[in-house]
Amino acid sequence: MSGFVEKPEPLQIPGLVHLHTGKVRELYRNEAGDLVMVASDRISAYDWVLPTEIPDKGRILTRLSLWWFDQLADLVPNHVLSTELPAGAPADWQGRTLVCKSLKMVPVECVARGYLTGSGLAEYNQTRTVCGLALPEGLVDGSELPAPIFTPATKAEVGEHDENVSYEEVARQVGAETAAQLRQATLAVYSRGRDIARERGIILADTKFEFGFDGDTLVLADEVLTADSSRFWPADQWQPGRTQPSYDKQFVRDWLTSAESGWDRTGEQPPPALPQQVVDATRAKYVEAYERLTGTSWS
Repeated sequence: MSGFVEKPEPLQIPGLVHLHTGKVRELYRNEAGDLVMVASDRISAYDWVLPTEIPDKGRILTRLSLWWFDQLADLVPNHVLSTELPAGAPADWQGRTLVCKSLKMVPVECVARGYLTGSGLAEYNQTRTVCGLALPEGLVDGSELPAPIFTPATKAEVGEHDENVSYEEVARQVGAETAAQLRQATLAVYSRGRDIARERGIILADTKFEFGFDGDTLVLADEVLTADSSRFWPADQWQPGRTQPSYDKQFVRDWLTSAESGWDRTGEQPPPALPQQVVDATRAKYVEAYERLTGTSWS
């Protein structure tokens, strides 16, 4: 089983039509036909959206994405039109809401990897490949790859796993020209993000992007280079051959799989509420990642 432990009821706002409840975001359409994205404080792990929220998480993700969109503006256009609150929206939406172009979204998760870990490591250990790309012998968890690679995945519904696919499968689904555009843009954005993060003492191990088309123009959408969509590691603690400490929800994953939680990942029961110390530690990691990357204080 997986999905929402407690699926929220979306707010009904005059002038906005609710379109979708995602793991983190609520998606609306305004009367002009633009999308209104609202980042909640929800957090997910092991394909469950947990019943406990992380305070300020949605605002941190939104502000960090806006910062990154500015750093990437010369590489690829993005979908943001405005950060102004729609009329009638609750005050809590302030800082977590983006008004965005309505795009024709590409049904592919565009993943870039510069280091080997996660599902890429699992595939490598079996076949010495990731998404069909051959890699050298002798790599371990946390190894830096000879060059960044494009390892796309299919988009999954809430509660389901994204599934890694080959570049050839992407070309079959969306066409050779679009596949080539996605690969080029993904690796260019990853490389820019990796270099900026490295200057700040952070390793960008891997990340995923979403793209859509505005007419014939490829546009970067959703969030970008946040701790929800990326693996950030402190560079001074990087040590290949083990799990790396990270700026994300690792505290949540570790507690859920600990004896203290009492939760069986393979069972039928949803995960329990998070204890306050896990909430506080996770929020602190999101804040630290924001402050180290942007060089500005969160508060």
